[in-house]
Amino acid sequence: MSVIKYNVTQEDKDVFNRDGYWISPKLIDDETIEKLRGAHDRIWSKDFDGDGSPLYPVARPKDKLQIRKLDNGWWINDEVRSFVTDENLGEIAADLLNEDEIRLWHDQVILKPGSGGEETKLGNVGWHQDYGYWRCSSTTNMVTVWLALQDTVIENGAMMTILGSHKWGEVEGSDTFFDQDMDKLRTKFATRDWVEEPCILKAGQASFHHALTFHGSGPNMTNDPRLSVVAHLMPGHTAYRKGRQHHSNVNLLGPRPYNGQPFNNDYFPLLYSRKA
Repeated sequence: MSVIKYNVTQEDKDVFNRDGYWISPKLIDDETIEKLRGAHDRIWSKDFDGDGSPLYPVARPKDKLQIRKLDNGWWINDEVRSFVTDENLGEIAADLLNEDEIRLWHDQVILKPGSGGEETKLGNVGWHQDYGYWRCSSTTNMVTVWLALQDTVIENGAMMTILGSHKWGEVEGSDTFFDQDMDKLRTKFATRDWVEEPCILKAGQASFHHALTFHGSGPNMTNDPRLSVVAHLMPGHTAYRKGRQHHSNVNLLGPRPYNGQPFNNDYFPLLYSRKA
C-alpha cells in the first residue's frame, strides 16, 4: 500500500500559503481506502498488529454519538503505518512547507458517528489550531494531512477551515478541539476576518492544513460514520522547546528530555529527505 506519487505545483504552494490549506488529488486507490476502513474496524475492536499497545487505551465513549479518536495508530495497525509513514506523503509535505526533511509527529484515527439526523453537539470538533497543542515543538511550520475514507461533505461533518488564519500566528487558548460550543469559540477567536470554508473531499483525497490554521467541524447528520486517518507531520529539524506546554510526545524523548533535543528517534520516523 502506498500513496500515489504527486508533484506539487507552484499553484498548489500558492494556495496553501494564501489560504492555510490545500486539497490534494486522490492519494490512495480504492483498495487502500477499503483496507483503511477495515483498519478502523480492527482498531476499535482492539485487534492490533504486532506486540505493542496504543499510546492511550482504546475505550468506548460514554455516548454513542461522541467522536472517537486514537493517537499513534501506526504503533498497532499496519495499514495506518503504511499510509502515515509513506515517502510520497512526506515529499508533498516537504514541498508545501518548503522543508528538506519530514518526520511523523503523530497520527490520529478518527471516527465521527452518524446521528441519523439527530441535532447534537456531541460530534462537533471545536475551532482550534493544531499548534495550540504542540507548543513544546520548536517550529510552527508543521502540517496536518486529513485523509477522507468516504466522500466527505458538510452533511457528514466535513472539516471547516478559516481562510488565511495561519497568518495570525500563535493564538493563546487555541487548544479547544474538545470544546463543542462552536458559536462561543467563534466569538472568542473571530477578532479578524473570519471566513469559513468547508473541505469537500472525495474518498482518497486529503486536505493539508498548516498547524496554525483554525479549523473545526460540525456534526455528522447522516446514518454512516465519517472515517478518517490523520498524519501530523513536522520538519526534520524540529526539537523540544521547554517551558511552553507539555505534550505526550515529550515523554517519547526519554526520561530526561532537554531543551533543543530533536524529535528524531524511532517514535518520529523519517518519511522523506532531499538529502538522501
